[in-house]
Amino acid sequence: MEITESPQRSREQRRSDVLDRLERETDIWVASADAEGLPCLVPLWFVWDGEAVWLATRPANPTGRNLGESGRARLAFGDTRDVVLIDGVVETYDARGVPPAAAEAFREKTGWDPRAGRAVYAFFRVLPRAVQAWCEEHELPKRHLMRDGIWLA
Repeated sequence: MEITESPQRSREQRRSDVLDRLERETDIWVASADAEGLPCLVPLWFVWDGEAVWLATRPANPTGRNLGESGRARLAFGDTRDVVLIDGVVETYDARGVPPAAAEAFREKTGWDPRAGRAVYAFFRVLPRAVQAWCEEHELPKRHLMRDGIWLA
């Protein structure tokens, strides 16, 4: 197998690519940890509202507990040759307290309304504080696209 290197993208192009993926994709990897540092990694459906990522899961499962208790998450897209990592702060909403626009956007994108069933679900708003994106080693030096909630590009 021959590996060919893709052209290096500018920070501006990588930011545009990240925002496109946030609009287009449905699944995102969600990493969280409990108070002892035990990690949990799961894929979840999500919606991007232009400012934050919205997730839904049961508040009693490990991911829901971790997100609610720690208030932090790492989100990820891609394979090992096209990586997006998003570190964010988390706000938790129950089904009655979630902003209606966020819940409706989630339903429209995924076809599922976590408020509708008998099981208890919570919504989690992840506000990005840091974003990294790179395709292969040659983009590593300028992989940081956001720090402290401010876009660098």
